[in-house]
Amino acid sequence: MESFYTIQGEGVHNGKAAYFIRLGGCDVGCVWCDVKESWDAEKHPLTSIETLVIEAKEHPGRLVVITGGEPLMYDMLPLTEALRAEGFETNIETSGAYEMSGAWDWVCFSPKKFKEPHESIFPVANELKAIIFNKSDFAFAEKYAELVNDDCQLLLQPEWDKQEQMLPLIIDYVKANPKWKISLQTHKFMDIP
Repeated sequence: MESFYTIQGEGVHNGKAAYFIRLGGCDVGCVWCDVKESWDAEKHPLTSIETLVIEAKEHPGRLVVITGGEPLMYDMLPLTEALRAEGFETNIETSGAYEMSGAWDWVCFSPKKFKEPHESIFPVANELKAIIFNKSDFAFAEKYAELVNDDCQLLLQPEWDKQEQMLPLIIDYVKANPKWKISLQTHKFMDIP
């Protein structure tokens, strides 16, 4: 769908320079998705892996974040191997709704209520980022915290439009449950893509 050089604005790698590759195509259907134009893959022209790697190399940062849409709808191994061969660190942001593929340095697993994750995500997730849209999402987050590996970082992130209501609840929750950390969408505060 698009690719651009920016600052990773959320999660464990928040604040790092990163080249984002956003793939078109998603059937998860989050009502609060801020990139709904990514859902229909047919609206976005195909771009070769070679072109994506060449464009990424034009920037000094060596972190590539592959997101969507839902990137695991596709086999990610050819793209991630090509990026790694050029010295890039590969990160993915995924709902985990499809079987895991690709060669990753970091896996950000952000499950969604709208489509169950594939079990292959649980042992490889480095980061569980649960979006808090309403109070029931804390129980949803805990459900997946029980399924990921013991080294997985646990993050709670308020949905942007509900941040004013949810952030105070998240703060209290993290204080009471210190295994969790807070993730904020800092790129939106900085007004960058």
